[in-house]
Amino acid sequence: MPIPSASIRARIVLLGSVFIIASCGLVYELVAGAVSSYILGDAVTQFSLVIGVFLSSMGLGSYLAKYIQGNLLKAFIEIEIGIGLTGGLSSLIMFAVSAYAADLFGVVFYGLCILIGVMIGIEIPLLIRILKENVDFSEALSHVLAIDYIGALAGAILFPLLVLPYLGLSRASFVFGVLNLAVAGAGLAVLPGRRLWISLRLTAAVLFLFMALGFSVRMVGYFEDLLYQDTIIFSKTTPYQRIVLTRWRNDFRLYLNGNIQFSSVDEARYHEALVIPAMEACARPGDVLILGGGDGLTAREVLKYKSVRRVVLVDIDPEMTAIGQNRPELRALNQDSLHSPKVEIVHLDAMQYVEKNSSAFDAIIVDLPDPSNGALSKLYSKSFYALCARRLRPGGVLVTQATSPFFAPEAFWCIVKTLDNAVTAAAGLDGLVAVPFHVNVPSFGEWGFAMAARHTIDPKRLPVSVPTRFLNSERLQAMFTFGKDTRPPEGLEINRLELPVLDGYYKRGWGRFHD
Repeated sequence: MPIPSASIRARIVLLGSVFIIASCGLVYELVAGAVSSYILGDAVTQFSLVIGVFLSSMGLGSYLAKYIQGNLLKAFIEIEIGIGLTGGLSSLIMFAVSAYAADLFGVVFYGLCILIGVMIGIEIPLLIRILKENVDFSEALSHVLAIDYIGALAGAILFPLLVLPYLGLSRASFVFGVLNLAVAGAGLAVLPGRRLWISLRLTAAVLFLFMALGFSVRMVGYFEDLLYQDTIIFSKTTPYQRIVLTRWRNDFRLYLNGNIQFSSVDEARYHEALVIPAMEACARPGDVLILGGGDGLTAREVLKYKSVRRVVLVDIDPEMTAIGQNRPELRALNQDSLHSPKVEIVHLDAMQYVEKNSSAFDAIIVDLPDPSNGALSKLYSKSFYALCARRLRPGGVLVTQATSPFFAPEAFWCIVKTLDNAVTAAAGLDGLVAVPFHVNVPSFGEWGFAMAARHTIDPKRLPVSVPTRFLNSERLQAMFTFGKDTRPPEGLEINRLELPVLDGYYKRGWGRFHD
């Protein structure tokens, strides 16, 4: 059914709609990928699967579009109402399912992706067919595809810069759902003939989404309370991660993408074990580099040493360091370490910092999340450790957290082996000698670390010369012995940028216990 010839305005409306629906479609994909990575982990795998499912579903939708006959503009409006409602509610549905029926999350999640993808796939063929009734087919095709690609680019730019930081996941899907309904409204304005019932459905959909938008943050908070069990006192979605802070009585816990980072009850065991052996192994630590540790707890331990002149803390996420500086619970826990005049905070990727910055340090402390995906695995690679080694002064020490030697022994010993082989003679530097150790942290279980230096580190000569909650000299020295069930497996490879074997070791190790 041709659109009326008053229809230069109608064509402009439809071509403008292409831009909006392309942006909306890409944002739905990114929201789905972000939610699944926060709940299921492994961002690389989840985004890859989401993109693959969306694209294949869009292909199916494009094929099914040929069976739509009759009033094409009316069919297009109906599809937009469907996308607006389904896409707008998608993130809320995902959070609800993760809280109430976690076992069904994958089925519901990918079912939503397929449904939204099929409807998005129908949009463009319908628009091309509507436009070609008034202009040349090749012209319609080129216009629609060009605007579609530009709209997708706009969505890709807006999502990390504006949508995620200022709207968050739940409100983002609602807002873009409303934009899809706005496209339906624009189509309705140029739809000839009777349109009472479709107008009522569109109005009801708009009112429903606006009401849901008003309660979306509260509802997601309620679902997260169920998911985390403890009371959520802070949550924020950033371009890098989902940050959640919970409280149960006097126990404060920090979660990143659903993974616990510390419990205030026993965090001293982790942070003292990470920092104190390395600092004691330095002759006189003056300049210290902390990679990660935006909560300020690692910096707290470093600042116990009076010889420390300067601490550079590099964390990619400004929101993480902001809560370390401003949340009263964290300020009390980190003893205001992030307000110390000795501490300089840099917001940059850890690998970029050690690659581009030429400063030298007496101690480098790597306090980063577990290598649970390929993106994080690079920060446990031979290349990364070699860059860190170039920033060490003579007598300096490098230490990293290294996941669990009990739950993921292949991953733990792969990190140790990689660190031990990080520097070769060809690099013009003396090699590093890695020393593994471990401690029991009740919130995590048995946890591992590895430190390395160009000089020999004798654990029996390491004292504890600063105030502590957990460590004493005897316990520190005992951390360097391993039992039979945590010995290194044979045949492990080194983790490299081009071949991140650590990702596989980590998933297999933890998978044995999660399954």
